[in-house]
Amino acid sequence: MRPVRDNFHAWCALLGGAMDALSAFGGTMLAVWLRFDSGLVPLLHEVMPPRRMYVAAAAALAGMMVVAFRLVGLYARPQLGPFGDKFPKMVRGVGITMGAALALSFVVRVEGWPPYSRTVALMAFAAILLLVTVQRFVLYRAERHWAKYSKHKRKVLIVGVNRLALHVAERLQGEPRLRAAVVGFLLPASPKAGGAEVAMDPALAPSRVLGTADDLERVAEGTGADEVILADLSVPRERLTDIFFHCERNMLTFRMVPDLYGILTTRIRVDQLADTPLLGIAPWPLEAFWNRVMKRAEDVLGAVVGLVVSAPVIAVAAPFIKRSSPGPVFYSQVRCGIGGKPFTIYKLRTMPTDAEAESGPVWTKKDDERRTGVGAFLRKWNLDELPQFWNVLRGDMSLVGPRPERPHFVEKFKDGVGHYMTRHVSKPGITGWAQVNGLRGDTPIEDRVRYDLYYLENWSLSFDFKVLVQTFFHNENAY
Repeated sequence: MRPVRDNFHAWCALLGGAMDALSAFGGTMLAVWLRFDSGLVPLLHEVMPPRRMYVAAAAALAGMMVVAFRLVGLYARPQLGPFGDKFPKMVRGVGITMGAALALSFVVRVEGWPPYSRTVALMAFAAILLLVTVQRFVLYRAERHWAKYSKHKRKVLIVGVNRLALHVAERLQGEPRLRAAVVGFLLPASPKAGGAEVAMDPALAPSRVLGTADDLERVAEGTGADEVILADLSVPRERLTDIFFHCERNMLTFRMVPDLYGILTTRIRVDQLADTPLLGIAPWPLEAFWNRVMKRAEDVLGAVVGLVVSAPVIAVAAPFIKRSSPGPVFYSQVRCGIGGKPFTIYKLRTMPTDAEAESGPVWTKKDDERRTGVGAFLRKWNLDELPQFWNVLRGDMSLVGPRPERPHFVEKFKDGVGHYMTRHVSKPGITGWAQVNGLRGDTPIEDRVRYDLYYLENWSLSFDFKVLVQTFFHNENAY
């Protein structure tokens, strides 16, 4: 059987490259027109340059930007995730292009041509970025539409009937750009495996289960499947080998979900030990030295700005806090930080000092009667967190990261909640990916852990910036 050649994503990437080149050329020429022909910017002592020098520069920029965008990964297809996640890469790609072009302009000089205008360079950066953003958003939406109504879709057969298998199916069918249709599921083994029933996710309709792993050849041929995904590693070892070689013989794409942590992870890495491959987990992004340096710089800058901006707010809130109930303005509490190491966190007091005298350590809940009137307001708008900028400046916390928890709850969850302690591989944060998605207060700890691990696996400065911006617009479950 000859595999079907599907060039959909290749053509989309080529179209994207052509549009980027046009945006670079058009943005440069727009900047030239604004500088020299529009009359909006006085010429002063600048000499009107020959147009061909800027046409040549625009053509060179077009080619250089395609290369820069390729380096930052903007031609990877399919384009998954929200469009906003692509913007930092676009800024970086345009910046690399303009920096390289300016450096080249000092090296390459044509006799009789004046130096290139720095004003044009600044205008070109803004114009190119604007045009690239607009055309890429249009293309992003167009690719989704084309993929959704594409005739050719991959037919995927999933081996597994557990939660993970259903999760994979939902992700495949929920993203049109993947152009995949799940044709059915297979039990990983016979219904009676080792004397125990095979656990099937209750949300999976029995009619979608087409047999067991032993029936793979028959089901794959009957459904016309061209890809097999193994989402349950309980398949017997000898049967797993048969599945792999069947896919190879029949030119079916074979993939396996490495559910090493009970979650979908992108951190699987293969190392080579002489002639022996070793499968393992890649280091966390924040284990890299320069990533830690950049995040610390971000934290120090943000903490200094935060302390300056929050000082007047704290000064105004202080007398109201003192009047609400007897006790200090600030509240300190021991929390667990990086590596589980305890530290003292500082907040504005929102409850009486004896709020947990009878109940012991408990989470706050909606309409919590322990809060004071001013405390409810401070919690709703996250203003009680402002003193934590001091914790960030000291190095106990970060601006963005998993929420720090009290030792009582850490001891409670570390054995009963899978991967809970993995959250402590980095500094905790004032805000975080879980918090901006409403997972705070009395919400399922398993969901919070899942969002925290996603953040740690996918950390970047742009991700931090995204979380910080969303913090101002999301206060769900802030009580």
